[in-house]
Amino acid sequence: MGRSSSFLFTFFILLSLFSPSFSEIRFSEIQNDDRPIVPFDQFGFTHNGRLELNVSKISLSNSNLDLSKVGFFLCTLDSWLHVLQQLEDGEIRCALQSDLVKSVYTFNSLNGKDSFNTLYNETDADQYNLVFANCHPQQLKVTMDVESAMYNLDGKNNVRDYLSAGRTILPRVYFLFSLVYFTLAVVWISVLYKKRLTAFRIHYFMLAVIILKAINLLCEAEDKSYIKRTGSAHGWDILFYMFSFLKGISLFTLIVLIGTGWSFLKPFLQDKEKKVLMIVIPLQIVANIAQVVIDESGPYGHDWVTWKQIFLLVDVVCCCAVLFPIVWSIKNLREAARTDGKAAVNLMKLTLFRHYYVVVIFYIYFTRVVVYALETITSYRYSWTSVVAAELATLAFYVFTGYKFKPEAHNPYFVIDDEEEEAAAEALKLEDEFEL
Repeated sequence: MGRSSSFLFTFFILLSLFSPSFSEIRFSEIQNDDRPIVPFDQFGFTHNGRLELNVSKISLSNSNLDLSKVGFFLCTLDSWLHVLQQLEDGEIRCALQSDLVKSVYTFNSLNGKDSFNTLYNETDADQYNLVFANCHPQQLKVTMDVESAMYNLDGKNNVRDYLSAGRTILPRVYFLFSLVYFTLAVVWISVLYKKRLTAFRIHYFMLAVIILKAINLLCEAEDKSYIKRTGSAHGWDILFYMFSFLKGISLFTLIVLIGTGWSFLKPFLQDKEKKVLMIVIPLQIVANIAQVVIDESGPYGHDWVTWKQIFLLVDVVCCCAVLFPIVWSIKNLREAARTDGKAAVNLMKLTLFRHYYVVVIFYIYFTRVVVYALETITSYRYSWTSVVAAELATLAFYVFTGYKFKPEAHNPYFVIDDEEEEAAAEALKLEDEFEL
């Protein structure tokens, strides 16, 4: 019991942290499943919440058991922790027997039928998980088709809102950020036109990255808007996944290319730098496949946790891989400063790349660690704040990258007198060796 409870606790933690807090109208097929707990969706209800549950083609491997211990219930993460404690202490033998969960439907009410429909009214505002419990896991296998829809009723006309409380403003948030990025694209086009004589290929690639980010946010805004109103993305999820894939690959490629100094420091990539790209791009493909599987299958799938772990692992590997070219460029600049007699020029470049290294690390840490921490400590009513924080950090990173690596006329920038050259040479001597 202890090992099983520990696994279920870990699963619910993963579910609460990484499962999307909106509820499309989801259709799920369960085939010969003997798991004691099968989680479905997570949703933040207001005081006027609804759960519609339609289950059909129910087939039980053994119908002579106590079916009051088989069914669906709602519970919060906090109440689930107490339910696990009750199971450990032997106070109850089945999660459905706990007074801390809200029973939606138990199979003893089937009375020989192979389907049922139920509408559950939730008046206690909180974030709940819809869960199926089978308290005869070694004796009973369940097959069924489950269609679930969770929503809140808003306003005097009781309009359905399929986005979780706390995320209902996300369509507007994504749309506003898409406008910001389209504005950035216009500004960057203006910069490239004015400084077209000093613009390199990397600067045009930066423009492509900005445009892809803007389109990705616009598609996500439409995706969430349709889910909010109808419970279905109506095809916008396909566009979102497509541009999310392109945006992810282009952003990581851009970081690698800037880190190598491609185009503005040198016109080619070394073999080891090409290998980094050959690692990052396939890993980004795997990460996007994992993201699609996670979003579309839902946590009820047998491999949902595995795909989530794959996604997190691949994302961490990509984030680490993009740092190597920046460090290589820093070391190359240090070595060049000692041999080519241009200490001041190389010190400027070295300082720029060191700043970029720090900013990339901060961006990765903030969007991968701080944002998840914010999701954990923030009430579900304010879960939109983690999205805004992540998008603001990404926007700041884009602006910093564009400002620091914008097209520049080299000669005026690198006009250095003898005193500055000597001071730079001394500064390079005093610097500690830079390591990853």
